[in-house]
Amino acid sequence: MDSLQHHLAHTLKTQRSARGWSLTQAAEATGVSKAMLGQIERAESSPTVATLWKIATGFNLPFSVFIEPPAVDSATPRRQQQGYSAFDSAMQVFPLFPFDAALNFEMLVIELAAGASSASAAHERGVIEHVIVIEGELELQVEGQWQRLAAGEGVRFQADCAHAYRNAGTKPVRFHDLIHYPPR
Repeated sequence: MDSLQHHLAHTLKTQRSARGWSLTQAAEATGVSKAMLGQIERAESSPTVATLWKIATGFNLPFSVFIEPPAVDSATPRRQQQGYSAFDSAMQVFPLFPFDAALNFEMLVIELAAGASSASAAHERGVIEHVIVIEGELELQVEGQWQRLAAGEGVRFQADCAHAYRNAGTKPVRFHDLIHYPPR
């Protein structure tokens, strides 16, 4: 976790500096407090998955940019690596394929603990998510409407609106989240 925390800190500081943003400007763009952003940049704090999503969305960057360097060789079989979660987080995110700038997508494996939920703010305009349940049953809310997905089922939706994930079951739910970003 230590190297992951330092990668996250370095990436956040580098991305903020590249934009010429102060911590105050970054806080306004992300909805995350200036104090929390400073703690993350100094590797003094690990954000929750939800907070990290807010940061990625505010910077208009793929989530995996903050938790794993870009993939070097896409032809080599990939194995799910160490996931990202905060200390007491009920959600873990594993980058199966980190963001690929040539294809504008990333593929994540997400595990949501029994009884857990996670709300996601709207992503930038043009972002599309494909959610495919691997194990368990997932409840997904898009544009205020909840739908239930069982293992083997999937759905594609415009992610530039608020959406949420919920596990009402007694066992963890695992799903793939393939996220397409608009061309830059």
